[in-house]
Amino acid sequence: MRHPLLRVLNILSLLAGLALLVAVSWEILLGNPRHYSYGYLLLQGGVCIVFLIDFFAQMWVCPHKWRFFTRNLYFFLLSIPYMNIVYWLRIEMTHEAAMLMSIVPLLRAMLGLYVLFRWIINNQVTRLFTTYVLSIIVFTYFAALMFYDYEYLINPQVQSFGDAIFWACMNLTTVGSDIFAVTTIGKVLTVVLPTLGMLMFPIFTVYVTQLYTRNKKSDPRR
Repeated sequence: MRHPLLRVLNILSLLAGLALLVAVSWEILLGNPRHYSYGYLLLQGGVCIVFLIDFFAQMWVCPHKWRFFTRNLYFFLLSIPYMNIVYWLRIEMTHEAAMLMSIVPLLRAMLGLYVLFRWIINNQVTRLFTTYVLSIIVFTYFAALMFYDYEYLINPQVQSFGDAIFWACMNLTTVGSDIFAVTTIGKVLTVVLPTLGMLMFPIFTVYVTQLYTRNKKSDPRR
């Protein structure tokens, strides 16, 4: 049985990740287009501290600590406040590079979704499907933010954040959009989003098949 403290820390990690996503949205849509604010750096540092506390708390209650550390090393690496370290070292960094670096703790927050659903959803397929759908929604929104941040000033087709949302949703559905990326990051996202969208179909098929099989077994008339 899981320690109650771990459940609390996992929920705090998800809330911290949500706060970070809101802060990133504010910085991109309403903040300085050149640099992230000092308040955002403080928030990201605090969020990463919550992630690290969550990681080491799970390691502390695990009987095989070093095995846990090696198997979950990616959680640790995604919890490090890289942007804060760069700022403290006074290393000059472009806004574009900082934008890419801000993805790291958000990836850690999305991984925390699976950990939470592993506790509250017993069925593995349902857990995978729910986690994947929520992760796709968050990633699509963040992809729209990145696309807007990189393309807004240089792509005449991107006039507002609504255009970026439309572009992300259309690419996710594999239909494609009439808005074409002109930056490298935008072109990469144009490839990544349809790929994630195509992965949705086999996961959804397995989920529906399992529901049908379960209902068939529970119905004695069949």
